[in-house]
Formats: sequence, structure tokens, C-alpha cells
Amino acid sequence: MKMSTLRLDKFREECGVVGIYGHSEAANLAYLALYALQHRGQESAGIATSDGGALHLEKGMGLVADVFSETKLRRLKGALAIGHVRYSTTGTSHLKNAQPLLAGYLRGQIALAHNGNLTNAEKIRHDLEAQGSIFGSTTDSEVIVHLIARSRESNLLEASIDALSQIRGAYSLAIMNETELLGIRDPYGFRPLSLGKLGDAWILASESCAFDLIEAQFVRDIEPGEFIRINESGVHTFFPFPPAPKSQCIFEYVYFSRPDSFLFGRSVAGIRKDLGRYLAREHPVEADVVIPVPDSGVPAALGFAEEAHLPFEHGLIRNHYVGRTFIEPKQAIRHFGVKIKLNAIQELLEGKRVVVVDDSIVRGTTSRKIVSMIRAAGASEVHVRISSPPTIAPCYYGIDTPTRKELIASTHDVEEIRRYLRADSLGYLSLKGLQQAAGKENQGTADFCHACFSGCYPVPFVEENQKQLRLFTD
Repeated sequence: MKMSTLRLDKFREECGVVGIYGHSEAANLAYLALYALQHRGQESAGIATSDGGALHLEKGMGLVADVFSETKLRRLKGALAIGHVRYSTTGTSHLKNAQPLLAGYLRGQIALAHNGNLTNAEKIRHDLEAQGSIFGSTTDSEVIVHLIARSRESNLLEASIDALSQIRGAYSLAIMNETELLGIRDPYGFRPLSLGKLGDAWILASESCAFDLIEAQFVRDIEPGEFIRINESGVHTFFPFPPAPKSQCIFEYVYFSRPDSFLFGRSVAGIRKDLGRYLAREHPVEADVVIPVPDSGVPAALGFAEEAHLPFEHGLIRNHYVGRTFIEPKQAIRHFGVKIKLNAIQELLEGKRVVVVDDSIVRGTTSRKIVSMIRAAGASEVHVRISSPPTIAPCYYGIDTPTRKELIASTHDVEEIRRYLRADSLGYLSLKGLQQAAGKENQGTADFCHACFSGCYPVPFVEENQKQLRLFTD
């Protein structure tokens, strides 16, 4: 049994990016920052550096700690670096798709790390191939590299602006050549990217938790549509494109980002706790104890318990050391995949009316097994509470989600899902409640993309190309 079969039924983040400018240990800092961003991608990792004259690249399949050795890090010379961790969709988990992507062209070398998904990548790729371009990967990020290389603009910044003016979709990018570093977010701001500082060095990272590990100071979020250029003359900011409606991914708050990150101007842990509070107001229930599905359900469960004035307990224990197991007993063990990941504490649950809080339900298979596990531990009632709305639609902006027909909420109403889970009750946080919890005080709540909950997509895509989009996702 491979590790992937043991993962809980969750959405998968696609990747995380980092950038380091002006530090003598750029490769080591990039390594540590990627270590902090490991939750954003576990299939491959890579780092590219510049020594001022040439670019160097090391990447491989697997976790950051497995890909990089001291020997490999020593080969990554220079004070400028970018890094990437990746989770791919089915069929694209290959070394050729690992990032950063490095290419030589007329004006030197460039390396690129991308978080997001381009909705018009297939058409551009087809046009470029018709004109003779040769692609070495199946990732949509390579389209950006080709467009930069083909641009007639004389410097990296202008060539990147030219390339991205042709791109639609979601992108947060770290791009470097021999002497400078660019940090870029698309005009909608789908995916996060932050700026930090360590002494005289500048840091880019998908999440601020990467700054904490290397003791860098969080400066600010890079704004939607903003280009940050960092070189020997300092940090320069540009907004080359017309502004677009902010569509920052609200699921970053629900699940993807680490709770110790500061994202889109807010504390992730604080917002998740607020999600639980709003959930308790919308779906109160008479119960004896509140437990989370670890680890992502913990902050919301704490908020729910506080708002409902109920005891909070860790009634489910997660095994953090699950890697791979190739052996399963010949005599079938019910719910083996979930049991190897989670276990219920009978002493805390027996005879209790239990509220179990999770961040989302995707297919429903894992949630059903968790309810069964809690009942087997002796709970008299099991009430499921979800700190986000029903997930009814897939994401095309950089998240690996199942197809629409695989999402249980796209074809079943709440009561049907409750019966499938075999729960005594089921309550989802409303979209309004989610937006209110995530929105800043005295400001509007229209800054987020909630397509996975509403089916309303800020950037259009070609319906018949949905399958191909998923194959080219990054």
C-alpha cells in the first residue's frame, strides 16, 4: 500500500515557492524555507542559485530532506536562489516536471518557480509548438519560460511583463537570472506570496511561516498584480497590468496554509478559530464534548467549543510518522487506511455525545470511516460539523481537486450526506459565515475566490479543456 492511499480525503495544495537575494548562504536558507513549506507539496523539491555568472540547479523527487544532501547544497553556489516544492495531479509526477525550471536563451539564463495554474496554457503551448518550440515537460509553467525567452524586451522584468500579459489564470512566481530576483502575483491574487527581510537580504515565500524558521522579518504581502524586482539597486515595485477584482483563495484560510502563517493580511490560526465560532452559532447542538479531526480541524474545533461552552478534547490521535506500508494483514481490518493514520481514545468518547469538527468534506469516504471509528469507541451520538461550505466544484487555479462528479456535495444534499456518513447530524458553515470570518473588520468580503463552494469562477476557462487543464496543472 503506497503512502498516497493512506492520506486523508483532502484537497492537495500544488506547490510553494521561495526566493533569496543577497545572502551568502542563499541555498541553505532556501532549503530551510522549503522545509517550512513542505505541507504545500511533497512530490518534488528543487533549488536554483546564481553565483553572479552562472545558474546552478539541484532538484529531485521526494521530500525536501530526502532530495537535498550537504553535497548537493554545497554545489548550489551564490547569494541568489529560488526554490520550489510541488504536488502534482495524477499522471504528472515526474522529475521532468519538478521545479525550478531552468533555461538558457539569447540573453543568458533564467530559472522559474510557479505556484498556480494557467487557464489558457494549452492553447499557448499548442501555438508555440506549431511555431517550432520544443517542450521538455508537461507543466504549464514551461509556457511562461518560453514566452519570456521569445520576448523582444531587453531585460528580465520587461520580458516577464510581456510574457504574463499573454497569460490567464493563477500565478505566484519567483523568477531569477544571473543578477536579479522577481516576485510576481497575478492581478487577481489567487495564490499567496510574501516579502521578508533578513539583515540586508530579501526573502520571498508563499507563506510567512518560512520567514519564522530562518528568523527573517515578515515585511508584507506582495499585492495582487504586483511585480517586485530585487537587484543591487534595491527593491522596486511595479503594477504593469490593469487592476482586477481581488480573488484570493479562501481555501488557504480553511485548510492549505499553515496555521502559524500570516496570510492576506490576517492570522491563519485566528481566522480558523473564528470559523469554528461562526459554525457553532449557525449549527448549535446539545453535546458533551468537542473533538477535532487532527491536525487541520483543531483551531476550528477550539473556536466551536469556546462559542458553545463545551469541553474540548483531543479524542482522535494522529500518527505523524506514517510513511509507507506495503503490508496489510491477510485478515481484512476494517478502515485500515484511516486507522493507520488516526485512532480514537475510548476513555474520552465512551457514552458521550460527540461533536467532531473538520475543515471540509471532499468525497466523504474518510469522514464516514471517522464517524464509524468514533461510534466504535463508544460514543452515544456523533455530530459532524464542517468549518467550510459544501464543496461543489473543482478548482482550476492551482489546487488539485477531484472532478465534479467525485465531490459528494455536488450531487448530494446535506441530509443525503449525513445519511451516508451515518452521523446523527451534519452542519456546514455557510458561505456568508465563511466570508464574514475571513473578511477584515469594516471592509468588504468580496476579496476572495470561493469557486469551489459557489461554482462562480473569476477567470473563465474552456469547458472542453478541463481535463487537459488538470494534466497541465502545477
